[in-house]
Amino acid sequence: MDKHYDLIAIGGGSGGLSAAERAAMYGKKAAVIEHSRLGGTCVNVGCVPKKVMWNAGNIAHGLLDANDYGFDVKVNKFDWTELVKSRESYIAELNQWYQTSLTDSDIDLISGQAHFVDAHTVEVSGKKYQAEHIVIASGGMPMIPNVPGANHGITSDGFFARQQQPRRVAIVGGGYIAVELAGLLRALGSEVNLLLRREHFLGNFDAMLRETLMEEMLNKGVNIMPKFNVERVEKKTDGKLNIHCQGGHELLGIDTLIWAIGRAPNVAGLNIEAAGIHRDEHGFIVTDAFQNTNVASIYALGDVTGRAQLTPVAIAAARRLGDRLFNGQSERRLDYENIPSVVFSHPPIATVGLSEGQAREIHGDTVKIYQTRFTPMYYSMTRHKSSTAMKLVCVGAQEKIVGCHIIGQGADEMLQGFAVAIKMGATKADFDNTVAIHPTSAEELVTMK
Repeated sequence: MDKHYDLIAIGGGSGGLSAAERAAMYGKKAAVIEHSRLGGTCVNVGCVPKKVMWNAGNIAHGLLDANDYGFDVKVNKFDWTELVKSRESYIAELNQWYQTSLTDSDIDLISGQAHFVDAHTVEVSGKKYQAEHIVIASGGMPMIPNVPGANHGITSDGFFARQQQPRRVAIVGGGYIAVELAGLLRALGSEVNLLLRREHFLGNFDAMLRETLMEEMLNKGVNIMPKFNVERVEKKTDGKLNIHCQGGHELLGIDTLIWAIGRAPNVAGLNIEAAGIHRDEHGFIVTDAFQNTNVASIYALGDVTGRAQLTPVAIAAARRLGDRLFNGQSERRLDYENIPSVVFSHPPIATVGLSEGQAREIHGDTVKIYQTRFTPMYYSMTRHKSSTAMKLVCVGAQEKIVGCHIIGQGADEMLQGFAVAIKMGATKADFDNTVAIHPTSAEELVTMK
């Protein structure tokens, strides 16, 4: 055996790093195994680069509005290559920060692909490492459909590798990644076609959110194409793509095709069968409320489990797992209810708790809805308008708030504080008793009738 640890984390993303750091905080010897750049999907090909591009899209919208506020502004060009260069420089700094943090915490970084040998042993590049506890936090990976010519398209990983701006884009998918990429590309001047398998996108979100976003995206020039099921992709001699769909529908002359049809667990090569770890029908590792797998010494968290695939969720689950394993907090675990999240669409969506539909399925006639829609003050001065919509989902005689849904300018920043209140069990009366901050959009959440 080459080395023994108290904890080995497989995956150098947010979950794996947090698990190792929490173990080290309690004086345990830990290691992280990673075959690529530190930081995982979020830092390298997810949240961080996406937010940078989203910010650029917001600046583009702001430049359009500047003249309406009295500024004499003329935009000469937008340099995609320069933006990517600056973005990747920032990511490289984060990669180095994680490396330094591991060194400072005396956590070993083992570079390479991990393979299970048994429930306590993994092999990396011919060397074997053993641990009392092994945490699988290997994340997810974007899927590509099994249709002829699918390889002519790229995934979100490929999008973030682009050095030149795609001019005529087709995005296939109806999840948050699809609408985020569609929104930022359109804001930066690309022609965008969004192909949906169903009538609408964001099927798990409150209907108000998806309906408002669809209206806003159409107003901004995104070509939304419902019920377009891709059958094959053809690449022409000039490099352009023709997308052929069921029913004879075609989309011709596309520069870039982006598949955004979902993510699968990143377990290829781990040889988890050697450890006897169970997976569900979609390949995700099955865990209980405490992140335990069916094998006593092995745990899983983050996207590889398929539960609430958000970076802060992986971090929170990892830290609580460390508290439980190494600090005697036997009941310490992450509560997966009322997790707030944001879709960085244009405009952004912020949501926590149950949708109206989900609430009615659970609570029936005890559900009461408060909602509003308005044009924020910012747009009173501009030719380009955008709406904000809000909904509170309440249940019972006390009108406990079980869902809060916002779409519009600033939604991403205003939800965090309200999420704390909802997590604490706030009622509509609690919101009503809070003095509004004026003039803001957020004040509507405490003044709705």
